[in-house]
Amino acid sequence: MAERLLTALATAVFISGVVLLSLNGAAQEQKTPAEEQKVPDEIIIESTLYSNTYDLTKFSHKKHQDDYKIECNECHHVYEEKKNTWKKGDKVQKCQECHNEPTIKGEKKLPEDKKKLNLKWAFHANCILCHKKLKKQDKKKYKKIPTTCKKCHPAGKLKK
Repeated sequence: MAERLLTALATAVFISGVVLLSLNGAAQEQKTPAEEQKVPDEIIIESTLYSNTYDLTKFSHKKHQDDYKIECNECHHVYEEKKNTWKKGDKVQKCQECHNEPTIKGEKKLPEDKKKLNLKWAFHANCILCHKKLKKQDKKKYKKIPTTCKKCHPAGKLKK
């Protein structure tokens, strides 16, 4: 009888230890909302998929969020059944992880299925089309947002 009790007690202690360790690990993996939402104020848009024909582009998260009130999911996306299911706090992948079609000349002439996967087209369609739409809405307010190659890709080499 005492042997059964000791075995049951040892089993209970072992199971409790496993449960506590897994709960502790889960608690350590959880991030506070501030940690989840921490993004750099500015990034440099670059790719290893192809060599750039123009200088790299600086992108200001801060300006887009604070000044223009652009929601994160207007750029970040995960499409499932033609619907963007990405939510603030979800993992952000580099664009080229999905947009991995490497054509950099003639991308506008690609078939639609390849065009959607084309990295250069993804950047340009997302950025330039949005900028043009905003300028059309309010030329005065959005006077300085870039819509040409040279305004996004500055002259001279950008140092990393």
